[in-house]
Amino acid sequence: MSSRSESTSRVSAYRVAGVVLLLAAALVAVILALLVGGGAEPPLLQDPGPFVLWGTPIAKLVMNIAAAVMLGSLVLALFGLRAGERAFDAALNIASVGAAVFTISAGLAGFLAFMAAFNPQLSIEREFGTQLGRFLLELPLGQSWLITTIFGAVITVLAFAWRSWTPTLITALLAAASFLPLATQGHAGDLDGHNMAVNSILLHTVGAAVWLGGLLLLVLLRGRQDVDTASLVRRYSSLAIAAFAVVAVSGVTRSIVALGGWDALWGTPYGWIVLAKVALLGGMGLLGAWYRARLIPRLDGPRAAGWFWLLVLCEVALMGLASGAAAALARTPPPTGETAAFAQTPAQVLTGSPLPPELTLERWFTQWDIDVLWLVATGFGLFLYLAGVWRLHRRGDRWPIHRTVFWVLGMLMLVWVTGGPINAYQEYLFSIHMLGHMMLSMAIPLLLVSGAPVTLALRAVHKRDDGTRGGREWIMWAVHSPFARVVTHPFVAAAIFILSLWAFYFTDLVRWSMFEHLGHEWMVIHFLISGYLFVMSLIGADPVPYRLPYPGRLITLIAVMAMHAFFGIAIMMQEGLMVADWFGAMGRDWGADPMQDQYVGGGIAWSIGEIPTLILAITVAIQWSRNDTKLQKRRDRHADRTGDAELEEYNAKLAALADRDRRSEGR
Repeated sequence: MSSRSESTSRVSAYRVAGVVLLLAAALVAVILALLVGGGAEPPLLQDPGPFVLWGTPIAKLVMNIAAAVMLGSLVLALFGLRAGERAFDAALNIASVGAAVFTISAGLAGFLAFMAAFNPQLSIEREFGTQLGRFLLELPLGQSWLITTIFGAVITVLAFAWRSWTPTLITALLAAASFLPLATQGHAGDLDGHNMAVNSILLHTVGAAVWLGGLLLLVLLRGRQDVDTASLVRRYSSLAIAAFAVVAVSGVTRSIVALGGWDALWGTPYGWIVLAKVALLGGMGLLGAWYRARLIPRLDGPRAAGWFWLLVLCEVALMGLASGAAAALARTPPPTGETAAFAQTPAQVLTGSPLPPELTLERWFTQWDIDVLWLVATGFGLFLYLAGVWRLHRRGDRWPIHRTVFWVLGMLMLVWVTGGPINAYQEYLFSIHMLGHMMLSMAIPLLLVSGAPVTLALRAVHKRDDGTRGGREWIMWAVHSPFARVVTHPFVAAAIFILSLWAFYFTDLVRWSMFEHLGHEWMVIHFLISGYLFVMSLIGADPVPYRLPYPGRLITLIAVMAMHAFFGIAIMMQEGLMVADWFGAMGRDWGADPMQDQYVGGGIAWSIGEIPTLILAITVAIQWSRNDTKLQKRRDRHADRTGDAELEEYNAKLAALADRDRRSEGR
């Protein structure tokens, strides 16, 4: 029977069963994993008691599930429902409830973290409150929990108050940002390979939240008369596939950092919990493939309700077990442990990783330091672009092969810059840091813009006709938004490109990008986007509201080139070391000294950094020439069609003027 014929009582019973099954499975899994991994065993010193030891992972478990409800409901509402309808409002109500539970559980977990760290005597005295306040306001661990709790409170209000497309998108972005403080919790920041661990946890939690939260929203919206369950499940299935890929890749990289080797996987409690999570993830992947192949085609059939609840409840149970194992894993010490403070080198203290060997010619091809965040981003970029090209090919449309080649090369270069020798050495050598900056802001955008990804997406992605927004609709919204009109204006794009260069290196932004992981990722994103906008305003084929005429483009480019070259010279003329407590404190015993290396970095910005700009200028000149040729051919064709009527009319007008002048002279 169809979803609309299901009885209200049966649907309500299944909803309750789904929620109870999730919580029960998660609770059983977290208890078993804590017992196996020893995550709840009392420490040798300052035992905070069983309430703190067992309450912390359980509070984190509730917080993780609530975070999934918060983020997953918002994402699925944006991509599967229509704003202004009751189902959309119901999804936002569910997200608001999830955010409220997230806020309370985060506050409780932060309080338990304080109790575990300092083991104070619980009281209502002023001294206890002062100590708690210092923990929340002065220590990084406490600040992370405080920021997380504030995020949850803000999202609770916004999800309840905002009901249109753009505000809901902003709320969803804030919900995703609330996972940033959580990514620094647990053991992520204590291990060698700090950056990989933090990014892996961030991707893992966000992917799992979209996956689990979207599934719970399906359960809670099932049976509503205003919901097209078949369409919603199909759209959730696409999100779930992407989330599965993110969870799988990030889980593997996180395990590599924490385990350190295969022996730890088979011979330690931490490894056993990881194996259990792998088995659960594989089971959920197989189940997802099954319902995509078997359930979705039957959603409009006579037994749709039975198939839906059977597979969804099975997946909810597996997700509950995986969530419980994940919460316990965060409390279980990894086999690699952490390096004692007295044994750390200066490079380990600053970067969280040991000092790499000297950069030689060989290591330009063999040294890797993968950033899983950009590995996943480029993976999706390659897959979606090639899938779009294949879709056009299947329906008989052509897509220029050179654009595909440019895009693939740009994505591969982005992987190399963010995960190869440049990423491995950019924290230790200012010259390599500057080289990576030039590649991100100039070379890579030149290739990516030439791929025309927006044009491809608008041609390849199917248009929806039910009032909801899919990929094509969101791209169209982004292209035509007021913000896009401002940042894509040639003068604004050029100003962002060149002024941010000066502001970054001559303010504390460069220090922030070195000392804080979030600052480094912001740096990569900012310079990649600013370079992309500038290049697109000059040579892009994708639609933008306004482009300068070709003479104006060349003048703008020449002005930017001059300011860029002067920037490189200014770096070379610096008498003091930039971020001296970073580049001057690494303890390097190889390579150039920091001041000489900084001089080389300025030379890279002045010389090598101008190569992509020169290519850009040549490209603008070629496009200008081709545009003039096209205009001339268009005029010639028009003249052929009209028999040079315009030219004859113009000559007749000139003859009439000459005749009038002669008559005037005669008089």
